[in-house]
Amino acid sequence: MSQSNTRVGDFRVLAGESLVGMEGRLAKLTHDTGVPEVQLPSANSDYAIFVVLEGAADAALVSVRPIEVGRSVRVTLKGTCNPGDVLVLADVTTAADKGKVRTLPTAAGTYRGLGIAEEAGEDGQLVLIRPALIGNITVSA
Repeated sequence: MSQSNTRVGDFRVLAGESLVGMEGRLAKLTHDTGVPEVQLPSANSDYAIFVVLEGAADAALVSVRPIEVGRSVRVTLKGTCNPGDVLVLADVTTAADKGKVRTLPTAAGTYRGLGIAEEAGEDGQLVLIRPALIGNITVSA
């Protein structure tokens, strides 16, 4: 089967909000009246599967990279991690943490496993992760 009009790797898309200084954050694909754009996640369950490579103002073009198992990426870390830790979205209720990752919390809840830490990391670091797209993980109290 032949496919056309597809793309692989990094691409440019409109910012659905200001993404200035948000390099290394995860973003979700959305749209404005059918026109594709990316935004920082607004819920911990969002499919934030794009890394912002080059941020820009709202409605300007940004560069993003889809996360895929075959290629590790660097993502901004909230808190600390160790190699092998499962990483999920940081709590999006704190605006400064939107698009960051954190280790899987021990608090009860449902979290979306996005990757595995490949190195130890400190708060604010662009930590090396292996995308795993594990899906929802339910932690019981």
